[in-house]
Amino acid sequence: MAENSSENVGRPRDFAIYLGAVAVTGIVLWFALDSFLQVMAGTIFIATVIGTLMFWRFRLAIAFIGITCLLATQTLDIAHMIEFMSIDVIIFLVAMMILVDIAKDSGFFTWLLGKLLRLTNYDPKKVLISMMVVSTLMAAMVDEVTSILFITAIVFEYCRHFELDPLPYTLSCVLATNVGSSATMLGNPVGILIGLRGNLTFEDFLVWSMPVAMMSLVLLIFVCTFWYRKPLREAKYKVGAHMRGGDNALFEEISNDKMREVKLSGILLFATIIAVALHYRIELLLGAEKFTYLLVAAFAGAGIGLLWKRSKAQHIVERGVDWWTLLFFTFLFAKAGALKYTGLTDILAGGIASMATSQLQITTFMLWFSGIMSALLDNVVLIAALIPVVQSLATIGFNAAPLWWALLFGGVYGGNITMIGSTANIVALGMLEKQFNYHMRFFKWLGIGIAGGVIPMLVGQVWLMVFFH
Repeated sequence: MAENSSENVGRPRDFAIYLGAVAVTGIVLWFALDSFLQVMAGTIFIATVIGTLMFWRFRLAIAFIGITCLLATQTLDIAHMIEFMSIDVIIFLVAMMILVDIAKDSGFFTWLLGKLLRLTNYDPKKVLISMMVVSTLMAAMVDEVTSILFITAIVFEYCRHFELDPLPYTLSCVLATNVGSSATMLGNPVGILIGLRGNLTFEDFLVWSMPVAMMSLVLLIFVCTFWYRKPLREAKYKVGAHMRGGDNALFEEISNDKMREVKLSGILLFATIIAVALHYRIELLLGAEKFTYLLVAAFAGAGIGLLWKRSKAQHIVERGVDWWTLLFFTFLFAKAGALKYTGLTDILAGGIASMATSQLQITTFMLWFSGIMSALLDNVVLIAALIPVVQSLATIGFNAAPLWWALLFGGVYGGNITMIGSTANIVALGMLEKQFNYHMRFFKWLGIGIAGGVIPMLVGQVWLMVFFH
């Protein structure tokens, strides 16, 4: 999945293997299904999944070609393609990315994390715990990638200054970031997608997902401090030696002019988050369509921010918005919609229902299947495919509510299991390699990764069993 995953990406042999896999998929579906349109929709979606695994850097090209095939074979028409592209999800992400980039450019996150490190007096164990807590909260408030970028930057500066091993801090913060990204609709594209397609409000996430994330964080803090107890003891000795020598000037004080920007960007960001959190109550009060004021809050925040930063507004929109990924998402959502449009997800839902007949069995299956698969695949690709399946299960009589939360918990927490399981993992390891020339080994991650993924999934499983028995 990583951008730098392989030097040999794009060799003719790889493309031959890819085309062979797609051809086999098409043949199998041809014999398994009666409808040509279902075969096309299924083959093209699976081809996208395989393509993103084998040729991550070319995923947008694969997405364009796939949607071309859907339109050319009339498997999907233009009107439904636009409907399935989930433009509401995309433009919400655009607005929030703009806001986050304004806060980042103003130095808000650096100031916040630097302040926190000073409050801990640079004690290694306190720093680890505080960074995990901030990773969780920041991922919930902004997004997992922004959170891990700033957390790792501060952690690296701390480790380099006191000559500490950055690995325990980096891995612990990544695990906490992924857990925190499930706590609200803002933390992960998976949460936004599930929220809007499952008709779930920001308040629903606070009630049903936030407690699971917080309980998981507490357990992960115990796990990580125990797992890395030896490096933390060594770090405490090193930091103590530095501090006794009077060496504690890690962060410079921010000037008054810069501090004004820090405060204004923080106020704008938190005001927008509060407005997003209250969107459902505002909609009820005004009799507005559901999610109207979710978008209004994000758009207003982005608009005010761009007016404030008007001299470099275009630069912020061009740099701060991940247009490459968002374009990929639009085509991915359209392909997932084609599965529903052709009736293929109804067949899959019927197959799942025949294997697991009770609500608890199906909820458990969706949680652990999405968790295990998210350790191996991009979780947005996976969840985009499973959302129509949940919708189909709802039409045949199952309660969709626990299934939405099962998808969220599995899709997000499963990303902790392997080093390629989430975007945050890949970003953090890329920075670790660049800054410290550390090359992560798969099994070095896997031990703590299994604990970091399975424990939150177990918490989610118990939570759903208690409230949806």
